[in-house]
Amino acid sequence: MPTVDGQPDTARVPALDLMRMAAVGAVILYHYGFWGPASNDGVTQVALPWLTPIAQYGFLGVPVFFAISGFVIAYSAEGRTPVGFAIARFSRIYPTFVICMTLTFLATLVLGRAHFQVTSGQWLANLFIAAPMFGQPYVDAAYWSLVIEVVFYAWVVALLALGLFPRRIDVIILAWLAITFLNELTIDAPLFEKLFMADDSGFFAVGLLIYEHYRGRRDAKLYGLLALALGTAAFQAVHKLERLDVHTGGSFDPRIVAAICVVSLGIVFLATRIKSIPLPTTLLAAVGGITYPL
Repeated sequence: MPTVDGQPDTARVPALDLMRMAAVGAVILYHYGFWGPASNDGVTQVALPWLTPIAQYGFLGVPVFFAISGFVIAYSAEGRTPVGFAIARFSRIYPTFVICMTLTFLATLVLGRAHFQVTSGQWLANLFIAAPMFGQPYVDAAYWSLVIEVVFYAWVVALLALGLFPRRIDVIILAWLAITFLNELTIDAPLFEKLFMADDSGFFAVGLLIYEHYRGRRDAKLYGLLALALGTAAFQAVHKLERLDVHTGGSFDPRIVAAICVVSLGIVFLATRIKSIPLPTTLLAAVGGITYPL
């Protein structure tokens, strides 16, 4: 990647690898400490209900991961053609996805019959990632977040092809957030929600803008957009509680959710300002790399 405004020419932002692991750890804590016992999905035997007061907020690890993704995708798209970017992302995520999904399928088929059901048709539909489009459930319900990532990648490819990304990033983000609020506060159409990632757009936008800052940009418009995106992210985090409460009967405090959201995104921003970590580079790369299959 080329240097910009004196930014060092490095292949990674090491502190973000640790942030990825922290985000994934929060999600694992959420599933074992809260979702399992609260959602009555038949896996209470592996639940840790005593962790519930803390674990219930671990769901925020997913949207924080989306913010990191916004930064990383902007980073990886720099200087690439639309085709080059698409190939780079496909080769990075799809083989790992197929391996992990297939291992889950086989393990469930052999060992999970008492609690879970899986079919060969389900596996085949999951090869296309968005399995529900083919009338099949995900092999692992966690793949819903991968679909959002792929939609984000598709938008970046399209905007690169049109010559708008990252050149018109301010206009893109303003339009994206405007569509988000128009949908969320009016018709709340599922198609718009999926097409424009209306439940998580603020987090992706924060990541994109943090990358603008990382590149050396410093202007009032950037900080204004960053504040708007941060507010949108906090709104979306609190808005998710409506659905979570239905499935879990949880007792979430919206103020705590908003505070965790803002603080977590602030830490992501600070992580991009850290030039080095006193740990082996190979260890940091492994930590960052393992978060996806994990």
